[in-house]
Amino acid sequence: MAPSPLIPIPRGPVPEAPPALARRQIEVRIDGQSVSVPEGSTILDAARGLNIDTPTLCFLESLTPVNVCRVCVVELEGSRTLVPACSRKVEPGMVIQTDSDRVRLSRRIVLEFLASSVDVSTAPTLQAYVERYGARPQRFGSSAATVAQPPKIDNDLYVRDYAKCILCYKCVEACGVDAQNTFAIAVAGRGFSSHIATEYDVPLPDSACVYCGNCIGVCPTGALMFKSEYDMRQAGRWDESGQTRTDTYCGVGCDLTVHAQDGQIVRVTSPLDHSVTHGNLCIKGRFGWQFVEIQKAPKRRGTRDMAFEDFTPSAAQSQDPPS
Repeated sequence: MAPSPLIPIPRGPVPEAPPALARRQIEVRIDGQSVSVPEGSTILDAARGLNIDTPTLCFLESLTPVNVCRVCVVELEGSRTLVPACSRKVEPGMVIQTDSDRVRLSRRIVLEFLASSVDVSTAPTLQAYVERYGARPQRFGSSAATVAQPPKIDNDLYVRDYAKCILCYKCVEACGVDAQNTFAIAVAGRGFSSHIATEYDVPLPDSACVYCGNCIGVCPTGALMFKSEYDMRQAGRWDESGQTRTDTYCGVGCDLTVHAQDGQIVRVTSPLDHSVTHGNLCIKGRFGWQFVEIQKAPKRRGTRDMAFEDFTPSAAQSQDPPS
């Protein structure tokens, strides 16, 4: 296409973009240690800079912090309440305690509430936090209200077991503006009746879901799970410790981690720290591996089914043409 005579073409070398202005450093004290972090960093960023392990359940680097799990709360000098480390920005002169008695008590109670109302059998991170803080969810007894309900199995790709959902909102954020922009799921209801649902609570195949599976990739409790994994767990054959992981790429360059057990692919994930995909995939990358496991692809010609490896030109010519 010829250039428009109305828009002059600049001549000479392309000007270089000015360097980004360096953010000023903010100094704070965490657990008696001083640390300087760029302006705009969170308390969690600063704590990780000191290798202080602060628990998180609803936080993920690639998602907008929603401050709902409350296990990352820390004690800030001068603040009446504990503050969420994942979203509170650092300010000059802050003095923070991440493991005080008050912080540990708050985290323990939050974990007891979660583990007493939700099935955490497939949530190893949450289980580790329960043990770390000495939480005793059993003290609420068998009469404690739970979110127990049958799993939703309405498609062949993944299962929604909301008896394991802690309402961390990660799946909602991944399905929304932070990744997919599909908005197939949202939080419905209020209070203890709050739950993740499709629009009008329709089955997943009738919703706006495009089966990218990014909600599965961010779920911390197994409430969203590959159908293959769910079936193997139900049959008692799931052995995550015996699985191999192979890093590869899909046809458009996304970074894949292929999980295999007993010589069979069981699921595909993507590294959260990848600079391009940030753990996100599409339906081809997340679920396309199932085509690899088709041992015999039937080919139909005329009135007889044929296995792919038995298909030859002579065999094809011997088939009756379709009517």
